[in-house]
Amino acid sequence: MTAFFAAYLELLHRPWYPVTQMPLTWLDRQVDFQPWALVAYASLWIYVSLPPALAASRARLFSYGWHIGSLCVAGLLIFVLWPTAVPPAAVDWGLYPGYALLKGIDKGGNACPSLHVATALYSCLWLARELRDLGGGPQLRLANWIWCGLIVFSTLATKQHVSLDVLAGVLLALAVAALSPGLRRAGGAA
Repeated sequence: MTAFFAAYLELLHRPWYPVTQMPLTWLDRQVDFQPWALVAYASLWIYVSLPPALAASRARLFSYGWHIGSLCVAGLLIFVLWPTAVPPAAVDWGLYPGYALLKGIDKGGNACPSLHVATALYSCLWLARELRDLGGGPQLRLANWIWCGLIVFSTLATKQHVSLDVLAGVLLALAVAALSPGLRRAGGAA
């Protein structure tokens, strides 16, 4: 985790190639800045800890860790080869002190694909599997999808990402999920 963040921040502050500003789409213009979305955005760090915490076996735990790690490395590789950033938002960040830490660390670079979206969706798929295997009721399974949806929405509502970043994050998560035997097999196998 430390190595990932060190590499992420290094690429954010010293990209190897010129940074491409991501274009806004119709959807980006429809989603206004929502101050409350910071809570959902920050909740990713709790959310991604749930699938490994509920893993039924060591093999499943390692499978989740290996594949989400691969997802993050793939994202970093993309950031090396194609650094991106979101356009500046028309928001006076000084009016929202809770955003000072976020904007101080991550100024909207390393945007595409959104690793927030990719790790949330990948974790959602794993958590759905774990909840199903543990006999979690429909309310818990629905809450899982709602929480993931809030995290995805928060990437737009905090103005940390644009919709093309979200789409790329979804595609990255689905690609890694398709390669993850832990998601394809039923029961306790990894």
